[in-house]
Amino acid sequence: MSATIKDVALLAGVSTTTVSHVLNKTRFVAPATRERVLKAANELHYAPSAVARSLKVKTTKSLGMLVTTTLNPFFAEVVKEVERQCYQQGYTLVLCNTDGELEKTNAYLMMLAQKRVDGILVMCSEYDDSLFSAVIGKRDLPMVVMDWGPSGDYVDRIQDNSVKGAHLAVQHLVEQGHEAIAYIGGPLEKLPARQRYDGFLEAMHEAGLPVVPEWIIESNFEFEGGKLGMRRLLTSPALPSAVFIGNDAMAMGAMSEAQLSGVSIPETLSVVGYDNCFYSAYLTPPLTTIDQPKRRLAEQAVASMIERIDNPRQNGRLIMLEPDLVIRSSVKTMARC
Repeated sequence: MSATIKDVALLAGVSTTTVSHVLNKTRFVAPATRERVLKAANELHYAPSAVARSLKVKTTKSLGMLVTTTLNPFFAEVVKEVERQCYQQGYTLVLCNTDGELEKTNAYLMMLAQKRVDGILVMCSEYDDSLFSAVIGKRDLPMVVMDWGPSGDYVDRIQDNSVKGAHLAVQHLVEQGHEAIAYIGGPLEKLPARQRYDGFLEAMHEAGLPVVPEWIIESNFEFEGGKLGMRRLLTSPALPSAVFIGNDAMAMGAMSEAQLSGVSIPETLSVVGYDNCFYSAYLTPPLTTIDQPKRRLAEQAVASMIERIDNPRQNGRLIMLEPDLVIRSSVKTMARC
């Protein structure tokens, strides 16, 4: 039979209230008494009930996370870093994979709220903003959005500067002598896709280069989306010399389709991706890409969450993370005329 708080109190020669204060750190207890309590708890292998403790101190030391899919390597790498940060801060992470489905997202949100997690991290593309607002407001539940998710005064948002990242990608292609540049990206109603498209347009206009309608392809952010996008691009009457692709998962699908179609990379078509996922360095050829600082994203998200837990009524804020260009071998330097 497991030891109880009464057993610890009896062995230490103190009240159960004193044992509770020592274990929960809710009041000063004389060092000698505290030492006796901790020794007794250790000898009895006492493990306090997490549920009972959460009712007393009104925290569960657990965070929920809604993520679109862990199959996409970018999301998988971010989740890994978030879990590591939670562990270091003494929190348990409850991960919910929404598969981009609104009904599933809403169900998970309600489940997390009922389980009384201390806060919710959000990184999902499908959501009901009114439901999020109602649930968060009702419980005063802290929320941090990691790039994808609802916006409002009730959340902190950690965002990658996708406009700048896309601008860096196109600027690199221009510096390597490319003038015929295509774009394959995600759904433009999604904020990251819209921002990356805006950065592409900004850099093209800055360089005085034409934006060819047949070379602007809207797809989805998955491997298949890149494959289908490249298939469409290869049906164009004339082909570009380079393409900027909205994320590394799409870039992998696009490169595979191009090579299966006999298009050599980078000899015939140069490619720049976005995210700098782990595998991008091991593609053939290794992918030049824009690095999203995934570890800093996770660190900032968990730090912001803990800050909001400690100060639950503070207003939401926007924190912008800056991307960098990672040069590998998927871009050819064009001969200068």
